[in-house]
Amino acid sequence: MSGSSAVSGSAPCRFAHYFVICGIDTDTGLEPDELAALYQWLEADRQGRDPDTAATGENFEQSPLKRTFKSKVLARYPENVSGNPFDQDAVNMLCMPKGLSFRTQADQRRPQFHSFIITKEDGSRTYGFVHTFYEEVTSPQICSAMQTLYQMHNAEHASANPPSSSSSSSSSSMDSLASSLDEADSPSSSLSSSRAAGSYDSSRDTLYVSKALCLITPMPFMHACRRFLSQLHRAVTAATAPPLPLESYVHNILYEVPLPAPGRSLKFHGVYEPIVCQRPGLGELPLADFSLAEAFSLLGVENLVQVFNCTLLEMQILLYSQDYQRLMTVAEGLTTLLFPFQWQHVYVPILPASLLHFLDAPVPYLMGLQSKEGTDRSKLDLPQEANLCFVDIDNHYIELPEDFPQFPNKTEFIQELSEVLLSFGISAKAGAPPRTHSSPGSTPSTPNREHKTVALRQLVDDGRNGNLAGEELTVLELLQGNATLERLQALTKRTGVMVAHVDALRAGVKAQGTEGQGNRTAAEEEEIRNAKLNVQLREVFASRFITMFADYESFVIQSAPDLESWLTNREQMHNFDKASFLSDQPEPYLPFLSHFIETQMFATFIDNKIMSQWEEKELLLRVFDARIDKARLYNVRAPSLRSSNYQRCSVLKESAQAIEQRLMKIDHTAIHPHLLDMKIGQGKYVQGFFPKLQADVLNTGPSNNKWSHRTASAQRRKDRLRQKTEHLNLDNDLKEKYMQEARSLGKNLRQPKLSDLSPAVIAQTNWKFVEGLLKECRMKTKRMLVEKMGREAVELGHGEANITGLEENTLIASLCDLLERIWSHGLQVKQGKSALWSHLLHYQAREEKLEQQQADSPVSYVPERRKSDSSISLPSLHISLIQDMRHIQSMSEIKTDVGRARAWIRLSLEKKLLSQHLKQLLSRQALTKKLYKRYAFLRCEEEKEQFLFHLLSLNAVDYFCFTSVFTTIMIPYRVVIIPIKKLSNAMTTSNPWVCVSGELGDSGIMQIPKNVLEMTFDSAFRPHTHISALFKCQNLGKLTTVQLGHDNAGLLAKWLVDCVVVRNEITGHTYRFPCGQWLGKGVGDGSLERVLIGELVVPNAEEDSGRGCWTPPLQRSPTQARRISITSLSGRGTKPTSGQIQEAIGEAVNNIVKHFHKPEKERGSLTVLLCGENGLVAALEQFFHHGFKSARLFQKTVFVWDFVEKAVAYMESADQMGDLQETAEPLGMTCQSVCRYVNAINSTSRNIGKDGKFQLLVCLGARDRLLPQWLPLLVECPVILRMYEDTALLRDRTPVNTLIGVLETLHDFPITLESSLVKGIDL
Repeated sequence: MSGSSAVSGSAPCRFAHYFVICGIDTDTGLEPDELAALYQWLEADRQGRDPDTAATGENFEQSPLKRTFKSKVLARYPENVSGNPFDQDAVNMLCMPKGLSFRTQADQRRPQFHSFIITKEDGSRTYGFVHTFYEEVTSPQICSAMQTLYQMHNAEHASANPPSSSSSSSSSSMDSLASSLDEADSPSSSLSSSRAAGSYDSSRDTLYVSKALCLITPMPFMHACRRFLSQLHRAVTAATAPPLPLESYVHNILYEVPLPAPGRSLKFHGVYEPIVCQRPGLGELPLADFSLAEAFSLLGVENLVQVFNCTLLEMQILLYSQDYQRLMTVAEGLTTLLFPFQWQHVYVPILPASLLHFLDAPVPYLMGLQSKEGTDRSKLDLPQEANLCFVDIDNHYIELPEDFPQFPNKTEFIQELSEVLLSFGISAKAGAPPRTHSSPGSTPSTPNREHKTVALRQLVDDGRNGNLAGEELTVLELLQGNATLERLQALTKRTGVMVAHVDALRAGVKAQGTEGQGNRTAAEEEEIRNAKLNVQLREVFASRFITMFADYESFVIQSAPDLESWLTNREQMHNFDKASFLSDQPEPYLPFLSHFIETQMFATFIDNKIMSQWEEKELLLRVFDARIDKARLYNVRAPSLRSSNYQRCSVLKESAQAIEQRLMKIDHTAIHPHLLDMKIGQGKYVQGFFPKLQADVLNTGPSNNKWSHRTASAQRRKDRLRQKTEHLNLDNDLKEKYMQEARSLGKNLRQPKLSDLSPAVIAQTNWKFVEGLLKECRMKTKRMLVEKMGREAVELGHGEANITGLEENTLIASLCDLLERIWSHGLQVKQGKSALWSHLLHYQAREEKLEQQQADSPVSYVPERRKSDSSISLPSLHISLIQDMRHIQSMSEIKTDVGRARAWIRLSLEKKLLSQHLKQLLSRQALTKKLYKRYAFLRCEEEKEQFLFHLLSLNAVDYFCFTSVFTTIMIPYRVVIIPIKKLSNAMTTSNPWVCVSGELGDSGIMQIPKNVLEMTFDSAFRPHTHISALFKCQNLGKLTTVQLGHDNAGLLAKWLVDCVVVRNEITGHTYRFPCGQWLGKGVGDGSLERVLIGELVVPNAEEDSGRGCWTPPLQRSPTQARRISITSLSGRGTKPTSGQIQEAIGEAVNNIVKHFHKPEKERGSLTVLLCGENGLVAALEQFFHHGFKSARLFQKTVFVWDFVEKAVAYMESADQMGDLQETAEPLGMTCQSVCRYVNAINSTSRNIGKDGKFQLLVCLGARDRLLPQWLPLLVECPVILRMYEDTALLRDRTPVNTLIGVLETLHDFPITLESSLVKGIDL
């Protein structure tokens, strides 16, 4: 993926490190594949059969030609390369992922090419390129062994009943994957239909076996390696021997062909044709040679962008195809496009059949699985699918996880990519194969076409037939087809003799080949075209990240003084200011970015950035930073002017030109292959057989190579530098240990060890997974707590404190994903896509069965209840896992198991029951044993306990993650109206009604039937009556107000209400709406309806805090500042001082200002800030009450509203008498406005009482920015002298002017009022 992956040691400058041959070992003969046997053992274990009986004996049911046999590394050159030790098991397994395969002359034996990748512990990569072909079996022992196997197979078949054999084939979905996967290679079974399908008779048939030639290289020069291997194979199958022994070509590529320097191109020679490759410069995107055109054509642009998005969000990605090379092309394409980020988790583009249990890995992964022809997706039983992106490459279709954010500007992005593809003649739709010429060995080809020489191809392709005389052309063809002449040519060259005519002829052809662009060969044209398309597509992707992260550096937190202290404290440190970064982004980008900045790849990118102050910059980071600097030069934009407008890539042309120039003008030509110092008679040629190469000449390279000296000196320089940094910083092992820790989870499992696969090793791997999951759970819960509580601490006492809804949602979504991964680890039995929901359903079925049995027996089971506060007489809510499941099952909006599991997690989290519910679920051990293997996370007792404890810590904070997400569901609410505790007052003959409002809407007016009077007893057995009703309506969100009223009917129409309590019957959230006033004509302020402001009731601390119970205290929520409430002071008969009143007004206005400074989605309720206990209305009411003469004259209480009405009456009469005519124009307007508002409030059909009218006037005045204008008019009014004491605040100009100034600060904000407040008022 990147240039940085070159291997250190003595071979960093060599193009190829190893040449490997894999195939059948004729000495040991036919051995069944041990890995396949192990695989059967694992499968049997997975299905609950006895694994030992399954793995013994041979699989006689399967045709021997279809079975897997063990392949071996037959030879490798050189023996070892320092810095890149040879991993024999891994190379053998990846060269022949399905072992040896056999064919007869009747089968297709087309050569195949594929590549693979080995990721080392430190994350560096080695690439392998494999050319597989079929070679005739000459060993009589192997032919007779195959004959014997066939006889046993036929005998087995004859003894078995024909029908039963067909039923056995569907025994296991995974078997269908792993049993030999060879049918993928033989689509045309029609050839063999003439004889018994797949049979073999040694007297009649010729047996062929697969053999693989492999080059292992430090960098992914895929095209060059493919061409080299294909020419090498061609040399073996050609009718005439190659010009030189094969050892010459292998020695040449191993020791004499260097890696091209950055920004340079290189030409070296295969057996028949020269091969060109190029390496990007330091400022360019790193090398990526896998064809993106092919990846886009296989999947289509839209699908590929969706899979790319899933890769960025670190989901589990499973690629599925019959063709290994397609798996590799798509996997490498995806990881290449991630620039500047790097995939940090398990990466196995080709998953050998023996490693299928790795699909059980409960971590993000990117894996490729070879499909067997005819196996459809439904037969593939994957352990976990809740977070899986399944990519069926051959059928051009993808299955996406349910719920994830889209890539920003996706439509414009797809449009731009489609235009780039179309400019190269490639369709943007899936399934249109790219218009590329078949590369050698990729298509069946006639020997004639296969062996047409390069000169002829040049002439035919470029239409230059007329440029060479026919005679010369014949000579050249003769020369290039004649091996003897070729050898003579090579020999004469070495001795310095020239064959003039031939050389001149060659030079002529060569000169014409380099005359200009028009004279390049079709293959070269194709190569240039592919390279240009690749780089342009990658530039489009890179420019998206440059746009999105242009200012990322401003948000990196550099907190450590040196590398050592940073590495040591890495886990505790915040490296990136996520909240500030998100607040600076355009709104449409937020859903994606908030998820993405939580990923491991982003964390590692930021780690690399921080480490670059002490170390050399990592390559991808260096290129990315340079790109951002360049973009800034051309496009100076202030961060505040962020826009979500799509910015197209501007460097397409120049990036393509750089590549074209390099490929047109070759910078370096490697030494030609030449005769080696070999013994006479070695390297003999037998057509169709790859010879045994001479190890003595291939195991050591030349010592006189000018660049091998360069390598050595570079290495010495590197060693010196390493010693110096070790001396300066810290021991390298320690640093590596810290780095491994710092890079966190899954990294030590980037690629499974491909060698020893005993059950013990598998158990060890699973143990690592268990540890990783526990660590991830600890980190996630800690992060959720710190985020939530951190914000609350910052804003302590300033209204409700919240992390951004978006960020909270992201963290909860990732918790849901983690729980799904934990529940799918080590799973044996699964229904549907969600492992967690499947477990819950099993549990539900068992519990309901038990309930049924208990219902039949006389002793009944009493479920646990949440106690309810005696002062708020609510019936208790059951704590029931099953009940919560039923709530979710009744929600018709949720259609899938994954959706149900997520909704259940959110509901449990909101109810603070997640840990308790899961503990209860796992307490049924018999069920857990039935569903899970021994090594599963859920069966590791100690880890499970710790995991539940981490989840328990989430009860410390309040989440509304269910209520705020499922906004359209129907929810039952219970309303309880509690009168002040005198029995007589509870009795009313009138018809009460309520209307409950929340952030998402209101319930509408609901009449409460009279016959719902309930009586409860408190702890002292005192009776209390109250009215209770249950109603159902669409989710109201967090509740804000209740309108309560009655129709004043009957004799007992007066009603003294203490409070109204409303409970959400699904989430258990309880809200209390204090009233403490009369409703009735002729009592109190004569109100028949009141708007009550609510607050969430916080559970009592002394009750079982582990469960987070619900008992509501009568005081305010403790997260609010516990200031002396103005209303509570006045209620207790202690009049507040003028200082306290002014402070309360300042506080109320301050809270409203802060409300508008929060992001829109987290503002909470403005109604509470206006009309709540410490709201603006209450504070102004106290201001107006100060020094108010409200003595009872003739038993009648005087209200502030009476003063307002009298003042308005005075203004209106003064206006009629013309007294106000002389006043300034604006003042006259203000008089009219105050009169209009007061009259409108008085003429409303609602019976809201005098206090309610004053509240409404303040709210409307604040909304329409009129309060500061009305105050001076009221103060100037002569009525004030009659109704207020001399000491009243309203008669003191200083506090009045201060109040006007404070209220004016609200003019900057758009105050909108809830409909429940302004119902019936048309202003």
